[in-house]
Amino acid sequence: MKKITLSAVAVLSLASGFTSTLSADEFTLFSNPKFNGEVKARYENVDDQSNTVQQANAYTVRTTLGLETTLLGVNGLTMKLDGTTVQTIGGTKYNDLSPTKFTNYDVVADPEQTRFTQAHLQYKYGATTAKAGRQLINLDAQRFIGSVDWRQMPQSLDAVSISNTSIPGLNLYGAYVYSYETIFDERTYDSKSVILNGSYKVNDMLKVTAYDYMLSLERGAFAADTYGVALAGDVPAGPLKLSYHGEYAKQTDATFATTTTNIKTQNDASYYNIEATASMMGISLGAGQELLSGTSGSDGKTKFQTPLATLHKFNGTADKFLVTPTGGLCDTHATVGYGAAGLGKALATYHTFKTDVAMGGNSDLGSEFDIQYSNAIPGVKGLNGLLKAAFYDGGNVTGYTSDKDVFWIELDYKF
Repeated sequence: MKKITLSAVAVLSLASGFTSTLSADEFTLFSNPKFNGEVKARYENVDDQSNTVQQANAYTVRTTLGLETTLLGVNGLTMKLDGTTVQTIGGTKYNDLSPTKFTNYDVVADPEQTRFTQAHLQYKYGATTAKAGRQLINLDAQRFIGSVDWRQMPQSLDAVSISNTSIPGLNLYGAYVYSYETIFDERTYDSKSVILNGSYKVNDMLKVTAYDYMLSLERGAFAADTYGVALAGDVPAGPLKLSYHGEYAKQTDATFATTTTNIKTQNDASYYNIEATASMMGISLGAGQELLSGTSGSDGKTKFQTPLATLHKFNGTADKFLVTPTGGLCDTHATVGYGAAGLGKALATYHTFKTDVAMGGNSDLGSEFDIQYSNAIPGVKGLNGLLKAAFYDGGNVTGYTSDKDVFWIELDYKF
């Protein structure tokens, strides 16, 4: 699929025309239109000591206009279109990883661009939903498949997908992804990937999820099969609520050839994640550990990678580990949070990072402290505010010895 671009004005004009009907016999092409939109304004400051460039100051605005409408008067048959544009406003200087965009400044991965972020047909029949076209796909906690919605331009997958919830508690999902668009202002990349995910909620105390992600992605020539299982639930304990999550996955040889080399990539890597949280009266305390295995380079292993994940949600919000280090990554973390109606939500997280396999004789990948506060803005329905900061302290592994601080202010209006 070729890259599709549009202006926000064009999307709105197009959407306004979808309420019309064509027909002498009451034949309706488009009906029951539902509109949605979002305006997200953000300031991001990045001070990365790993280079000699200047601090980034990014003032960006994301605007999304969307439409969902019934097609041909057929019950359950709809079309979904979302157009998104990302633009900068005054005082902005940052490297958005484009070839010529302020390369003497730190990186903020929000380039100016405009495109369709969703454009698909959907058909619902009972408990089954089928989609074909450009979609935002978020599975489970988005550790493996996500839309990267934290960045201003989300990641879209061009796919044919089907989901079913016919059996109470059982949710089945499958998709074939034939191309995709990243968060960057790049061309559409080819894919030959199959995504399978199923979950069964036994009760509030146990939900079992199993998956197999057979990915073959042109960008980075990545190809691997990742299959795993996760257990999660809430356990009542008097006045406390205890939540837990345990997950294990293996990354093995690719079922499908990569789209660039026509070679089935060899992989041998593993992953686990264990987390527990106790909460009472709005206060929560949690701890966990996540491991993405690594390689020494001579042990026949590979590092564990998740190229379609919403990576900002994991391993610290300073985004130091968007690419798994060669020696892997072990992230041990603790959280404390508070949330109450009218008072908003606050969260603080502390991470310590180590390699799975020593790199150059060292394994300390540093530590990080993250804080954030969010709340609805009084008097304006759909408007929310966010304050957020990340403070990364470097370790002794080459490439991870320097500090990095990031600060955000954000207003997000959805309608």
